[in-house]
Order: sequence, then C-alpha cells, then structure tokens
Amino acid sequence: MGALDLFLDLAALPTPPGEERAVADRITAELRALGLEVDEDDAGAEIGSNAGNLYTRLEPTAEGTPLFLCSHMDTVPPTGPIEPVVEDGVVRNAGGTILGADNKSAVVAMVETARRVVERRIPQAGLELLFTPKEEVGLRGAQAFDCSRFAARVGYVYDQAGPIGELILGAPHSMIMEITFVGQSAHAGMAPEEGRSAIAAAGRAIADMRLGRLDDETSANVGVIHGGVARNIVPDRCVLNCEARSHDETKLADVVQEMVDACSFAASLAGCEVEADVTRGFHGYRFARTDEPVRLAEAALRRTGHEPAYALSGGGADANVFNTRGLACLNLANGMAEIHTPQEHIAVADLDAMVDVTLALLEEARAA
Repeated sequence: MGALDLFLDLAALPTPPGEERAVADRITAELRALGLEVDEDDAGAEIGSNAGNLYTRLEPTAEGTPLFLCSHMDTVPPTGPIEPVVEDGVVRNAGGTILGADNKSAVVAMVETARRVVERRIPQAGLELLFTPKEEVGLRGAQAFDCSRFAARVGYVYDQAGPIGELILGAPHSMIMEITFVGQSAHAGMAPEEGRSAIAAAGRAIADMRLGRLDDETSANVGVIHGGVARNIVPDRCVLNCEARSHDETKLADVVQEMVDACSFAASLAGCEVEADVTRGFHGYRFARTDEPVRLAEAALRRTGHEPAYALSGGGADANVFNTRGLACLNLANGMAEIHTPQEHIAVADLDAMVDVTLALLEEARAA
C-alpha cells in the first residue's frame, strides 16, 4: 500500500477531537506489521478521548542527530460524510465537508517513511514517531505526553497549510478567555423592565472589541456565544469563548486586557456583572535560520527539489508544546490547502513528496 491508498483509507474515517480510536487502531496495525512496538499511553482518559498518544521508535543504525516526528490524529469536526475522491491528481472530499488532510496527510508521511526505512533498511540516526489526540482543541494530547520519553531533541511536525518548502520559523502565544455575563431574568413581554439582559451586555461588549487581524502578528476572536433559555425570557446569563494570539507577549497582554475591559464596561451599562476566566492557551516560539532544525530542513528540501521559504504562523500546533518543553521542533508546510473547510484538498504528488522530504531529513540528520 502506498501513500495515496493509506491516506484515502484514513481520511474516510471521521475522527473529531476525542474520537480518534479508528485511526489510532489503523496506525498501530500498520506499524506493528513492520515489526515496530507501539505504545499507547493513558492520556485518553485524562483528556477525554477514546485514544491516547501513540509512540514508537526505530533504533539508530548510524551516527548522527536523532529526530522525532509528530502528527495529530484528530480533525476539526466534520459536518457531513467524508468521501475522499481523486480528481486530476488532487484528493478532495465529495461529501461536502472537510477532507482531513489536516493532519492525516502527516500521519501518512510518517507511517510511509517508517515502512521504507524498515523494508529498505535505510540507515538512520534514530527516529521516533508520536501520534496525538485532541490537537484541534488545545494541543491536549501533546500536553499530556511525557516528553522525557524522547531520546531525540530535534523534531518536526507537518501541520501548516502551504506549499512544500515553507518553513515556519515562529508561532504565536495564545490566551483563552471565558467571559460570563450575569444579569436578571424576567418575562420579556409582561415585565421586561425588571430584567437585565446578559445577552445585550455581551453584544455591546463584542461590538466594542477590536477583532480579527489587529496587526501583522496579533489577532483576536470571539468564537462561541452561549446564552438564554427561551425567546420570551430576558436572559440572565451569557458566556463568550474568546481568544487572542500574538507573536509579542506584551501586545497579547494588552489585547486581552482590552477585551476584558470592554466586557466590564458593557456589563456596567446593562446593570450586569461579569466574570472573566483567562488562561494560557499555548506559548509561542521563534527559530533563527541558523538553528539546527532549520538547517536540516533546508538541506532536505533542496535535496528533494524544493526551494526553502520562510514564514511565521498565526496558528498553534503540537510544535508549540515541544518547544516550550525544551525540544527544538519545527513546523513544515506539507501541501495541504483550504484546511477546515469543505474545499480542503491535497495533491497526490505532495503526499508522496513529503515522504521523500522525510527520508531526506533522515539522511541529512545522519550526516550531521
């Protein structure tokens, strides 16, 4: 079975966060068929998933720099059937929802690389593979993984929508806010003046916030609103789920304070109270082009005919967790496009190309 066939099989399995079991079992079967030991930790029970982190390692057969690779098994929740089809050399979903190339295309690159290394006895300086659950809802699997298990100190994730050759030198810091407005319920027709609408206060707050892309390294968003119980009751409770991201921690702190202040002001005008729960989403990171993961990736990309390009990301990935824990983990674009949408797709050639890039990484690491 090649990269395309495995991808079509995996993509057809719906795996929203917390429901990764089917893909975890398939990955385990593929790797064990190669004679590899696969260990599943108990993170699933800890984070609310039916699968834990899967870890396996290929012992070194040469000198050099050991590497680890990571991909996540979950996707954003599909809103319809997943029916992968190949049209003109491109894999799309005929079912009207996501394809799941994010991040099953990376799963395929890792499994196929392991297959070739084992079957062709390709020399390598040590390779560890990690497959995580619940990445899409806060990097939960990676957060729960015991990183002391890694022998390698240098690693890669393939979790950036973009052309092969793009290296992500930095990712933002993130803060998460759950803001609760508390008002007073009342009958909306008989005694509306006795009520204090938590939804009205929340709406005023949102209108006052700066949202979207605030500058080239900062963004803010209100993603979910919960409030009210019936159309004829003045709502006494409304909850906003918000986030802010920035490559600059000072800017991030300022934006978070702005959002909380907007909520406090709007609540005061509506006679409501407000409670703000602000927590860290993830820490950002930044690489220099002289750092080892970047140098190895540049050489591997050129070896496989791809010209390196450099970018900063507005998104988080498991790489954020590993870098925070002292590992050097670089995110590489892998050709997937329009992720998290019904138009999501990936070229068949890019599925194969990322296997070649990974093998070239092992070769460069062996020479390091």
